[in-house]
Amino acid sequence: MTANETQVLSQRIGDWMGEQDKFAKSLGIKIDKVGPGYCRASMCVREDMVNAVGITHGGATFTLADLAFAVACNSHGRVAVALSATISFPAASKAGDNLVAEAREETCSNRTGFYRVEVKRDDGKLVGIFSGSVFRRDEDASKYIC
Repeated sequence: MTANETQVLSQRIGDWMGEQDKFAKSLGIKIDKVGPGYCRASMCVREDMVNAVGITHGGATFTLADLAFAVACNSHGRVAVALSATISFPAASKAGDNLVAEAREETCSNRTGFYRVEVKRDDGKLVGIFSGSVFRRDEDASKYIC
């Protein structure tokens, strides 16, 4: 497969996953950019996404990072499912903040992969550090988007 064909496949998978994930869509999460082993997604924090002390609910930030992770690890065209995922919150965000998650592949083998996702506010402040590992199944992801 050429580099261009790989990029087109990655984008098609990202578009499809973003459309199919009803929960992420309900939060207004958008897939901004996809490449092999990479995804950038964004979300504007709404009033209904903050917790009792007025900061973004950790579940909302996790969901943004998790979708970017899912798209990045499936972007090669092979179905990949999470084995584990963790997140730390080094700073807070609040309603009105736009958050951007960038998922990057750290390792990719025939059966597993490891990914790191950074979630930042518009001002560049890091509000989430997510890491996840995946198991790659012997299943072609492109069959879902055709």
